[in-house]
Amino acid sequence: MDTTSSLFGILYTFSSSLLYPVVIILLLLVLFSLILIGEFLSEYAKRNRDVKNLESCCLEVKDKITDNSYEIAAESLRNVKQNFMVTSFAKEAAGHMEKNRIPAIEWLSQEYEIRMAKRLEQTRIVATIAPMLGLMGTLIPLGPALIGLSQGDIVQLANNLMIAFATTVVGLFAGTIAYVLTQVRKRWYWQDMADIDYILDTLEVSE
Repeated sequence: MDTTSSLFGILYTFSSSLLYPVVIILLLLVLFSLILIGEFLSEYAKRNRDVKNLESCCLEVKDKITDNSYEIAAESLRNVKQNFMVTSFAKEAAGHMEKNRIPAIEWLSQEYEIRMAKRLEQTRIVATIAPMLGLMGTLIPLGPALIGLSQGDIVQLANNLMIAFATTVVGLFAGTIAYVLTQVRKRWYWQDMADIDYILDTLEVSE
């Protein structure tokens, strides 16, 4: 019986010691989610997709590669004015184009796909762990709250329940923000990858 009590005591002590780290991490996640909102709004303001510009530039690239005019084709790629990721890809691809290293451009597109996935990982991780930590912050104070209830200590009960509910709300708040940003950015990056694939298809046809 003493062994069982000792094990339960260790579990209770360990879980109780996690409360402050959980609360601190939750507050940091809320701060991080607010920073992500700022980055999201800045990225939204810079997004500018011009389908006609993309089509005309790709047609010029196709014609110039057919004529083996790789330097002029590279300049056409530099004239691509799209969303940040697509424009950046086009400029870097132009450097490979000047050296007639078209296969390297496909490798470059994979690098950009990884970059987009990395940006999505930030909000996806927050959307996953914030509610988990909120649940931990809810369950940990329930032990002291029940002890206070059994001893008739209403103040201890109220304080621990307040912490439990607050951590739940904070965790859901940070998780909701991160989830929304993940879904919107996912659509953005699918669109960007579609434009990058269109550029790649133009180069492959022109080979």
